[in-house]
Formats: sequence, structure tokens, C-alpha cells
Amino acid sequence: MSGLAVRAAAAVRSPEGRAPEDRPAALDYFRDLLTPFGEKPDEELLNRGAHVQHRDLVDLLVADEGVGRSRPELLVVTHALPDVVPFTAVAPHMTDRLGGRAANFAIAQQGLAAPFTALRIASAYHRAGRAAEVVIAVLEQTTLPTPFPLVQDTPLIDSAAALVLGAGGGEGAAAGTDAEDGLRFVRAHSAASAAEALGADALGRDLGEDGTLLVLGPWVTEDVPESSAVHRVAPGSYCTSLWLELADHWQEWRESHRRIVLCDTDPRSGRSHVALFARGEG
Repeated sequence: MSGLAVRAAAAVRSPEGRAPEDRPAALDYFRDLLTPFGEKPDEELLNRGAHVQHRDLVDLLVADEGVGRSRPELLVVTHALPDVVPFTAVAPHMTDRLGGRAANFAIAQQGLAAPFTALRIASAYHRAGRAAEVVIAVLEQTTLPTPFPLVQDTPLIDSAAALVLGAGGGEGAAAGTDAEDGLRFVRAHSAASAAEALGADALGRDLGEDGTLLVLGPWVTEDVPESSAVHRVAPGSYCTSLWLELADHWQEWRESHRRIVLCDTDPRSGRSHVALFARGEG
């Protein structure tokens, strides 16, 4: 069976906020959550936030034509920061918007590693014949009940990205394009540093080879191996940064480069994560 290739993608940045909903219930929830740790919710901080819920981000992603018409067999929602109102099961909600037949779940508590984990799971499902089409959503909302330096000091914006993955060349491919010209997911891995994660031993090839584009997330601050082309992602997001750029540029990158290497370093753990996509490689 051929590997997963990008068929469609969507990105959402700084959507319009909403008035706080379920405020008493949310405050009660946060009090119960934080009191055992000697903390309490910061009501002023909560009131200043945009209150963009994960459900809002999912609805905006599904409104994109390419994502909205997908009918996946597997759907994975990932996030590094919690939902502002954690009363909605977001993966089932998104599944319901996309045909209602996908096995679905969320990946959290992994920092910016979560989307990379989702890609490995999606690839395993596809190889096992259990998912011909997969949707991966990466969500990030920034209204939190307590101060979190990563959010306030960066600062971060509310954002989300979605990838539709399946066999074939992908939406937007020229008529008659062979499936081997699709931008295929090849592998994802992590290492103690970006230099190690991007080394030839880890990637199976040298970054300096012609046709390779290295996409560096905003949290990569160390020196990395030289690449034939480099695209640096601007600050403003934690776990969504690489995936927003991929959603915006995957079609042009597929035409201009043979390999796309995405890399970012989690500022909390210091561990680096890499995903390799390639045209015509399995």
C-alpha cells in the first residue's frame, strides 16, 4: 500500500474571540483543578482572553472546502495547551462534521511533539489498511486560568491547522499527475537536539542535497546542518507553527522541492522533533 500524502490543508490564525461562556461552571472547574496544587484561577487573566474554544477552531478548519469535504477513517486532534472551556469532546465533534465514521481521539500532554506523534500513528493505521484517509488537526488557544510564560511572554496567538492525508497526489495536483508526485509523509522522529535530529544518520540523507527544503520552527535557536534551502517560521505559536506554514505552502513547496523537512524544538523539554515529507518517496 502506498504511503500517506497531503491531499488538502487549512490554517486559521487569530480568529474573532467570543464572550466568556459558562463562566461560573468554568471557574468552579478550574478551582477544583488548581486547589490541590495551592493555586486558584486568575479571573482577570481569564476575562482578558479571547475565549476561542477548540470547538471554534475546529469549526473554522472544517469550513475550509478541502478539509470540509474529507471523509476520514481516522481523525486525530492534537494540542499542547488546554481548551479554555473543557466541556466539549472535540475529536468526536470534528468527526461528526466530517461524515461521522472516523475512529477519533486526541493527543495532549506532549507539547509540540503531539502532531509528530499523530503522523506516526496515522502512518501505522494506513499501512495496516485501517485508514485510507486521515485528518490531523493541531489546535492552540491561549486563554488560560493561570499565568503561563510561554503564552504571555512570546506572545502566542490563537491558531489551528489541519492536514488531510491519503493515498495519491493530493488536491491541486495537475491533471494526470502520478500519485508518486504527491507530497508524502515519510517519517517522524525526535532527538535531544535539532542538530542530532537533522543529522544524516537520523534522516537517512544529507540536508545539503539539492531539492531539500528545511523548515525551522520559531523555537530552533541552535546551529543546524546546512541545507540547500531554509524557511524560518516567525514567532507567535507553540505547537501549530510548522503546521500553519505547511498548510499555507504545501502545494508550492511540492512543486519546488523534492523533500520537505520540518523541525522544531520544544522550549519546555528542549527535545527536537522532525517530520520528513517527500515527493515520490515512500
